Amino acid sequence: MAPARYCVPGERLCSLEEGTPGNGTYTRHGSIFASLAGCLMKKSENGMLPVISVMRDAESQLLPDVGATVTCKVCSINSRFAKVHILYVGSTPLKSPFRGTIRREDIRATEKDKVEVYKSFRPGDIVLAKVISLGDAQSNYLLTTAENELGVVVAHSEAGIQMVPISWCEMQCPCTHGKEQRKVARVQPQFLQT
Repeated sequence: MAPARYCVPGERLCSLEEGTPGNGTYTRHGSIFASLAGCLMKKSENGMLPVISVMRDAESQLLPDVGATVTCKVCSINSRFAKVHILYVGSTPLKSPFRGTIRREDIRATEKDKVEVYKSFRPGDIVLAKVISLGDAQSNYLLTTAENELGVVVAHSEAGIQMVPISWCEMQCPCTHGKEQRKVARVQPQFLQT
């Protein structure tokens, strides 16, 4: 089998004498052209001219959209924001993570001026957030956790043990009984793994 040939929209694939146009193609001036980016496919039946078509990658990358609930991992924090990698959109895993930012003013819905990022998130935390803006090249996706259902869902203590939530703003290590502050999510049933 020949290696797959990729093509781009507008690329000339062959003349009409060499094949018949199929999905993802168009004809102009006696030639077949690609109408979308993808893999060139030639399918012959009963000695007739092959059908020339262009197939897109079946697993195209899902993109986070404004209003989408995303699961992300905190990478770094400072006094103004937390940097995260978006790993899931809804319950669909992404092929490659997207970068996002949760600004200090988007962490909670109330008392925004009293919020401290290090008391809400720590690097390594898994956070449920909502996309509020697609941002630009510098700021990436802007996310919020300013709803009861959004916030930290998985956190590990300094001992490396997964902590359990004990209130909306604290989690506790089941081994050392040490408490750490977090912006804890009230997880909805559809996000619970059984």
